[in-house]
Amino acid sequence: MSAVVPRGFTVDRHDGRTVLPGNLHTNRKLLHWLDFSQPGLVRVFTGKVELGQGILTALSIIAADELDVGLHQVHMVSASTLEGPDEGMTSSSISVQDSGSAIRHACAEVRFLAIQRAAVMHGISVNEVRIDGGSFSGPTGLVLGDYWQFLKGFNLDREYEGLSIPKLSSQLKLHGHGKVQRIDLPEKIMGQARFIHDLRLPGMRHGRVLRAPSVTAQLTDAQQPVPASVLEQWSKLSVKCVVDGRFIGITAANERDADAALALLNQQVSWTETASLPDMHGLTDFLRNAPHETNYPIQKGDELRAGEEVSLAREYLKPYIAHASIGLCCALAQWDGQCLQVWTHSQGIQNLRDDLTKALSLSKEAIVMRHVEGAGCYGHNGADDVAFDAALIAMAQPGEPVRVVWSRADELSQAPLGSAHLVSLRARLTDDGHISHWHHELWANGYSSRPGRSVVPTLLGASQRATGQPIPLAINPPLAAGGGSDRNAVPGYIFENTHAVNHRLTVMPIRTSAMRALGAFANVFAIESFMDELAHESGQDPLQFRRLHMTDPRSLAVLDAVVNRSTWWHQQREEGVGHGLAWARYKNTSAWCAVLARVQAGETLRVLNLDVAVDVGRVVDLDGVINQTEGGALQGMSWTLKEAVQFDRTRITTQSWADYPILRFSEVPELNIHVLDQPDQPSLGAGESVQGPVAAALGNALFNALGVRVRQLPLSQDHILQALNEPA
Repeated sequence: MSAVVPRGFTVDRHDGRTVLPGNLHTNRKLLHWLDFSQPGLVRVFTGKVELGQGILTALSIIAADELDVGLHQVHMVSASTLEGPDEGMTSSSISVQDSGSAIRHACAEVRFLAIQRAAVMHGISVNEVRIDGGSFSGPTGLVLGDYWQFLKGFNLDREYEGLSIPKLSSQLKLHGHGKVQRIDLPEKIMGQARFIHDLRLPGMRHGRVLRAPSVTAQLTDAQQPVPASVLEQWSKLSVKCVVDGRFIGITAANERDADAALALLNQQVSWTETASLPDMHGLTDFLRNAPHETNYPIQKGDELRAGEEVSLAREYLKPYIAHASIGLCCALAQWDGQCLQVWTHSQGIQNLRDDLTKALSLSKEAIVMRHVEGAGCYGHNGADDVAFDAALIAMAQPGEPVRVVWSRADELSQAPLGSAHLVSLRARLTDDGHISHWHHELWANGYSSRPGRSVVPTLLGASQRATGQPIPLAINPPLAAGGGSDRNAVPGYIFENTHAVNHRLTVMPIRTSAMRALGAFANVFAIESFMDELAHESGQDPLQFRRLHMTDPRSLAVLDAVVNRSTWWHQQREEGVGHGLAWARYKNTSAWCAVLARVQAGETLRVLNLDVAVDVGRVVDLDGVINQTEGGALQGMSWTLKEAVQFDRTRITTQSWADYPILRFSEVPELNIHVLDQPDQPSLGAGESVQGPVAAALGNALFNALGVRVRQLPLSQDHILQALNEPA
């Protein structure tokens, strides 16, 4: 079996080949993207997956508009290793940019080829051919045929050549209107089977895995972890057991028996644990003093060292946070002795297959991966891990499909977490109130340990096998791919002297990986809180203070739009009610976002209003942009007000919703999204631009309401009281 080369974070466009748009560059043939073999239907392939973000709908709009077919004629085929392009991960808010761009150009080329064939067959000019609903007409309405006639027998196994440029924005009929029905919603709304949890295969067995309670926990009796009496009892029933090192899995004919078997294992299997975790109440010291490596995202002008005429210096802390998806992680697998089939809601089936290849000593050709929708997580949760669980158990029980579901405790304590993150900021103000020097320093674990990017598999179960290796340290994507812990560490302002320092921890006592927005959440919270503090320190209005340091017209436009369109921002402010604002350009290269927050400070912080302005370039699906921004704002609000993983020196103690509260429907504020469409600009991702600005706007609104600054997330009652009781 040939070695699987670890995947990078970006497409190598300097590989000696002609540079093609988006992911066409690595999937260059038209058949990777389109199929016209079924009359009246266009099958459009994408390597991206539906996570509830509406990406399949957006991509179908792109294809329908470019081909001049109806949306009902477009059938989106999501990620599968059997057909379609390999587009790696669905992450980082780049699906519309990379997959959408590829589909747009592939459709433009096929449209041109079909028109060319129609013109030749009928002896007319290509400029005389019109298309509507996939049907072609010529001069005076002459009916010519349709795509399926002109492309019959035409081989799309050919590379994209750039024969035709895509349509101008003025020629697009479906883009930006927000009147398109979401592909994935009807079945969900009607309670019909669409999720991976609904999938059933003939003869399927139900699996569960007994997890080690902590990273370093060892079986007290490694030779006989499951007592012989239990195995004898199970032999009379339908329960089967798989033991490999610290990995203990079981299957049963039904879920009730599987849950009962797992409960028995919990009682009978003993573990020995050691205190290997940091002090939860001393995260700042742990992050600052842990072994780390350092890089410098930006070094411009003179560095502002501590004590050198610093006008203000502050620190901001974000805790470890969990994905906390409402739906549990789930996967199905079946092994027939030669081929392993896996059904998964992974965000990267190709990457996952790479790690399964390494962990199970199989060739890539022996593994078939199919994506099936699960609960949206927007980051690296346990979806890949549970897929490995199902695969390993299935290989021990050939012929029998195995379905594994994690528990809520597994979700909160075993899946990768978003890293704890410390940001230290200092700045110097000139006499006229300008910022002349800015220094941003951060400490955090890496923000990616997804499959496929390391020589060693990053799957939890693989690390717990007898021959398993420890999960590699989380790494950071390079800044060219948006960065990781240093994402948005470079401020979106114009300062003459700007320095950023990134300390990536080289120890990982708590497993971390990708969480929506990566380091941008903590960095933007810190930057925009600090900008407010600097404005207050210098006696300036926070809005005007920001404008003083901004020159980019689109940055100014989102800030002006959210202020001008808000119905409450300019109203007289009540006692105990505070207003706050923040903005950022995601990754410094993607969507622009500005947020206004109105809060009421009582025993807890109650959010009354959130207004958000976003600029995502050309809007494909207006309703999708609004939905993604709303969802991101509410997720950011939940992180900011409530979420923090709890742990002691031995293990993560967060095990249930009681330990990890999230935002409730009753706490949702009035939320207004203002979209600035830029039809002649490239489309940008909408899903991750808002979380950081929401956090900072809420922190700034809290200060406006109470006159106290909370710099440690979440903005909980305990942290507010702590800040109120701190000496001035």
